[in-house]
Amino acid sequence: MRTLDRYIFREVTLTWIAVTAVLLVILLSNQLARVLSQAAANDFPRGVVLSLIALTSAGYLTVIVPIGFFLAIMLALGRLYHESEMTAIQSCGVGPAGLFRPIAILGAIIAALLVWLSFWAIPEAMARARSIRMEALQEAQFGALEPGRFRTFGGGNIVFYAERVDDQGILHNVNIFVDRTQEEAGHAGKGAGAPADGGRMEVWVADRAEQRGVGQAEQTFVLFDGERYEGVPGSGEFRIMRFAEGGIPLRMAAPGGASRKAEMKPTRELLQSHSAEDRAELQWRMSTPLLALILMLLAVPLSRLRPRQSRFGRIGIAILVYFVYSQLLAAARTWVESDVAPRFAGLWWVHAIALCVSLWLLVRENPPGRTRTAAVTA
Repeated sequence: MRTLDRYIFREVTLTWIAVTAVLLVILLSNQLARVLSQAAANDFPRGVVLSLIALTSAGYLTVIVPIGFFLAIMLALGRLYHESEMTAIQSCGVGPAGLFRPIAILGAIIAALLVWLSFWAIPEAMARARSIRMEALQEAQFGALEPGRFRTFGGGNIVFYAERVDDQGILHNVNIFVDRTQEEAGHAGKGAGAPADGGRMEVWVADRAEQRGVGQAEQTFVLFDGERYEGVPGSGEFRIMRFAEGGIPLRMAAPGGASRKAEMKPTRELLQSHSAEDRAELQWRMSTPLLALILMLLAVPLSRLRPRQSRFGRIGIAILVYFVYSQLLAAARTWVESDVAPRFAGLWWVHAIALCVSLWLLVRENPPGRTRTAAVTA
């Protein structure tokens, strides 16, 4: 590359690294608070917390990298304008279009990075984070029970208590309280017998019990030599059953449904899918590198400053442009997911508008008939 190209490439690259790092730290602080709150509520171990922070933060890169690149070009070229270096560059015949050579090289590298992140790395990281979170939740909720403490399951519908546990892991003097209110509400109106003054309650009392399937999505409390009291509180009607062995199955539902979200699906699976949600996710992944490249085209004409104007004078405009661009993309994605927008339009109309605006600004700042001299070379 020419000396000028290397100079601009270095300035933009260093600024991009600095801006991206700052934005990443800001978003990491928000993600850290969210993961720590979830970990405290569910007693996640420290290793799980660190893994979740690392994996979930990777999803921010597709947002941070394009805006960081956009602001880096604005700041780097703004400094050249502010310190009159751009005047010297333009006196050598290098216009706004001539600045694209070094910036386009960095843009190609960043676009390739975004393709790898969007199509492969981030979906795999999100799926892995979901798996770790599920395992941690199962271990926290369905882990080994401690004697002398009440534990709740099923959203508080089941309360478990054991007086002590022996060396073989057998629980002694066990009490389990089961609230069937939700089940009764679901069956209300389907026939006579549904209680009008409350749901059915069960109380299990046993001499000893075992916990089977610890750490799995489904486990069972197996009780031995006990009694079961069943009835409606306040009605005075209870049924008492004695048993030699009884079991209470517990299952933890997967968050967000059993099926994976589109963000976690591999790209090859999205290519074979015909659902609107998967189609929107695929177009969103394609849009990420396009977003970075079109923002690069917008940044060069937008970074031009008037004499004695502050080098940060156009940053507000840059943030507004990115906000409008990203919000239009988000709205278009929602329309594709809802199958409202025409399939041929997808998210592409947003990129087409931004591309036309950027080309118009470039032509306005650098008319085709302008005389150019040879640029400064090494």
